[in-house]
Order: sequence, then C-alpha cells, then structure tokens
Amino acid sequence: MTDLVITSTNVVSGANARTDSGIAGEAITAGKLVYKSSTTKKLMLADTNSATLEARRPLGVALNGASINQPVVVQLAGEITIGATLVIGDSYYASDTPGGICPRADVAAGEDVVLIGLGKTTAILAIDIQAPGVTL
Repeated sequence: MTDLVITSTNVVSGANARTDSGIAGEAITAGKLVYKSSTTKKLMLADTNSATLEARRPLGVALNGASINQPVVVQLAGEITIGATLVIGDSYYASDTPGGICPRADVAAGEDVVLIGLGKTTAILAIDIQAPGVTL
C-alpha cells in the first residue's frame, strides 16, 4: 500500500468540520483513521482487512495525537488540511495499514472499500465517509 505520508502537526480541521471526541484505546497520531470499539468504547486505529467488522468501518480522522486513555478529537465530515499532498479530484480510501489513508488504486483484494473523501486541493481533503460493505 502507498498510504498518504501525513505530517501530524499539519493536520487541521476546516471551518465546516463536524467533530466528535472519545478516549484512545491505543496510541493514535493526528491524521490517522479511527473507529470506536463496541467492547471498550475507546477509539482504535481502523484497518480495512481486520477480522473485526467494526475496525473496517472508520468513524473519522484523528485531529490530535493521544496515548492510551487520553482524549482524542475526531473529524467525522467536512474539510480537513490533512498534512499530506493530495491530487485534486482524486478519491482517498481507508487502508489496510492501521489508521492509514490511500488512493483508490491501492485498495487490494481482501480489503473493504471505504471512501474517506475527495481531494479538494493539494492539501485539503473533503471528508465524506462511505462504507458500502463491499470487500474486494
């Protein structure tokens, strides 16, 4: 997989961001995709080829880094300066690397297809998460 190389200190939510918060269940870095564990109720890194269905359904993008049991703000929708170089108009998906985001071409067999958003500019990702329940 060729995941976006995200500089966590450059991850910034846009004016139209919709956010939520929770507690980290593991170490999380800003810019990583997270889901909420139904067991622990904590935020964990999403992974499109996990054996656990809920891990394959990201909630959003972490806006801050956190160690286990620390608070995390998650962007659910809207524009985000993602801290990586994007291609305008290209689609970006959840990766099989825990927490990763990749271009569509890098979603491979055995992974769930989860659209994270579209490149609005070379720096801004328009988040609109869609998980149709399709596995390649």
